[in-house]
Amino acid sequence: MPAQGKRLTEIRKKIDPDAVYEPDRALDLVKELATTKFDETVECHIRTGVDPRHADQLVRGSVVLPAGTGKRVRVLAFAQGEKAREAEEAGADYVGADDLVQKILDGWMEFDVAVATPDVMASVGRLGRLLGPRGLLPNPRTGTVSLDIGKLIKDVRSGRVEFRVDKTGVIHGVIGKASFSAEQLRENLVAFLDAIVRAKPPAARGQYIRSVTLASTMGPGLKLDLSPTLALATAAA
Repeated sequence: MPAQGKRLTEIRKKIDPDAVYEPDRALDLVKELATTKFDETVECHIRTGVDPRHADQLVRGSVVLPAGTGKRVRVLAFAQGEKAREAEEAGADYVGADDLVQKILDGWMEFDVAVATPDVMASVGRLGRLLGPRGLLPNPRTGTVSLDIGKLIKDVRSGRVEFRVDKTGVIHGVIGKASFSAEQLRENLVAFLDAIVRAKPPAARGQYIRSVTLASTMGPGLKLDLSPTLALATAAA
């Protein structure tokens, strides 16, 4: 039997596809089932009851994960003058204004997160068609445009992640790596859930969060028991 087939067979023996799991048990299982040779990412998928076709029901925001993401993030900062120096001191990988805008227009995209100060957004706006579809365009609504550029960059470095509901009403997020301890993953899960709950649109009607699923990159999805899962976010409030 091929190695991949054997791995999946062993995984199926350890889970019940119809079961719902307590959060702590699910986190233990996610780690146990991440058996590939690389450090798998642990993801959280939340199905909401919002209708993203309506602008007043969009869910988006950001959260700083207490234990970080486990990934080295390349940060680009659009800033000039004193704010450019502040960005460099905070650890941005690339700092500039019109020069970086032109570089990106010419095809360069070697960065993971872009942040900016408000005064350069008129220039950065030229990149909307390139960066917008990739989720890389700095935006005040997601907290990636700020006068306090130094703090923003430090937050990104320490585990700041953005989230946004997709067209099917689902929010996808990263809460760490399989190599994290169960407690680290739990801390990140609580922070992520709390941010989603706080981001509930006033126009949302009915049940806001309908299901929560955890999975590693190559592992199966584990559906969480909704009541104790949402209690984690309530306790964090």
